[in-house]
Amino acid sequence: EMLETQEQENHDTFVIQAIDSIVNRICTANEIDPSKYQLHVLNSSSINAFALPNNRFALYTGLVKQVDKPEELAGVIAHEIAHLELGHITQKLIREFGLTVLISVSTGKADSGVLRQILKVLTSSVFDRKTEREADLKAVDYLINAKISPEGLAHFLYKLSSKESKAMKYLEWISSHPNLKEQANYIIEKHTENTAESESVLSERTWQELLQRLD
Repeated sequence: EMLETQEQENHDTFVIQAIDSIVNRICTANEIDPSKYQLHVLNSSSINAFALPNNRFALYTGLVKQVDKPEELAGVIAHEIAHLELGHITQKLIREFGLTVLISVSTGKADSGVLRQILKVLTSSVFDRKTEREADLKAVDYLINAKISPEGLAHFLYKLSSKESKAMKYLEWISSHPNLKEQANYIIEKHTENTAESESVLSERTWQELLQRLD
């Protein structure tokens, strides 16, 4: 609710359904109940995506427009689902604020200052190297099972690393990856073990209309 007061949510049915179809495909292929997740698409030029408690995650339209193809977007989505499935969000909040504070939040007893601090931590999504590697490698497994090439995620990380020095302040999502090229190489190495064929994520027509609706 606090996030909704700061950001404008995109309610375009076509946009939501197109991105949700990627979420559903990844979840179904990995025996994860897709109905437990709630996607929020936020209208912002920021290149960011982050997971929230209670199985919610957010994508900024700036990130969607930054990717070259839907396989890259699927990689980002798989990465955020991995964070949630591996319990990284809860672990991070406990480390940052302690269990007592989180209990006060869950019972509605936390003040607005604490909630703002928690929201700031969640939207920055800065994890350590080990945690990011775990999420990336789990994302690769998810993508392979869904017959989506993990090279999309690796390509996106490589692309952001090339812009790192010029546009760091605009690329919030890369701040959560301590070493983008290293992570990309890790993904490629794991992908070489995969012999399964990949299938398209979205049709070209759907992908182009999605991008047009975000302009």
